[in-house]
Amino acid sequence: MRGKELKSAENTDAVHVWLVLWKAYRAVFEAANASIKHLYLGDSDFRVLEVLLHKGPLPVNTIGPKVELTPGSISVAVDRLEDRGLVTRKPCATDRRVHIVHLTTEGESVIKKAFAHHQREMEHLISDLPIQERATLIALLKKLGKSVDSRLQSCRKGKHLD
Repeated sequence: MRGKELKSAENTDAVHVWLVLWKAYRAVFEAANASIKHLYLGDSDFRVLEVLLHKGPLPVNTIGPKVELTPGSISVAVDRLEDRGLVTRKPCATDRRVHIVHLTTEGESVIKKAFAHHQREMEHLISDLPIQERATLIALLKKLGKSVDSRLQSCRKGKHLD
């Protein structure tokens, strides 16, 4: 009987955990992208506008790391959003070499609408998970992320990943 129980148990090998996590991420990512496309916003534009909505005006070089864009990519994204009239760049009052990116009135309107739609779509996507399961998932993902980050930091300092 015990052998049958083991065969029916979920595969918990690390590679299988990674595969399940990757497939879940891809599915959610694709759904998230689909939820904002009707407003003619690409993923990077949405991320830039969203960070400005929630963090306020920011220097160009600060936005990139927050939305996981390289310095070249963030410049192109800000240029594109500026051309669309959704953001403006203004010189920093204390350092004229730095430009601060601000949402325009139209940009704020677009991202508020897009974010509200995105929020509803994400809520619908995970509606099968009760609040307690969501909390457990969040806690486990944070634990995994912190553990992996810690191991990577150790590896960068010359220690081995074990």
